[in-house]
Amino acid sequence: MVGLLARMVGAACFNAQSYEDVEADPSATLPAIAVVVVSSIAAAIGAGAFDLRSIAGLLTAAILSWMIWVLLTLFIGTQILKRPETRTNFGEILRTTGFSASVGILRILGILPVVGLPIFAIVNIWMLMTFVIAIRQALDYTSTGRALAVCLLGWLLQQIVFFGFVRIVV
Repeated sequence: MVGLLARMVGAACFNAQSYEDVEADPSATLPAIAVVVVSSIAAAIGAGAFDLRSIAGLLTAAILSWMIWVLLTLFIGTQILKRPETRTNFGEILRTTGFSASVGILRILGILPVVGLPIFAIVNIWMLMTFVIAIRQALDYTSTGRALAVCLLGWLLQQIVFFGFVRIVV
């Protein structure tokens, strides 16, 4: 448990070595997924979902969105914006981005009156920044700007897919 907590805090604090550790550790895959699940539940509660059905729906949407973003980021980072030093696979991206969601647990504070919404928004921005560091480390980039470009392009495409799906279903 101490190792998991230390990795989560390291990821939230932008510690590149924490991301390198989980990238290289296949046994960190399930804990990375658990971090995403806990972070997503915290977000659902912080957004005001208190019944099981709402939480389950938001949890499902969050995990699917994350998986799409991970896959798009993997493709963009290894095919479109690849560098000669880029070496990664799905598991490495999954683990690093999973731990980048660690700070998302703080989104539960969204339930606080008055300060909840600003905290929720700040944590979401913080999570985007940790995702960028996770991608930089997983793709072995030397440029944070390149990692940011990969993340933003992947996020934009994920949003198009997500909202396109919502329009078809709803």
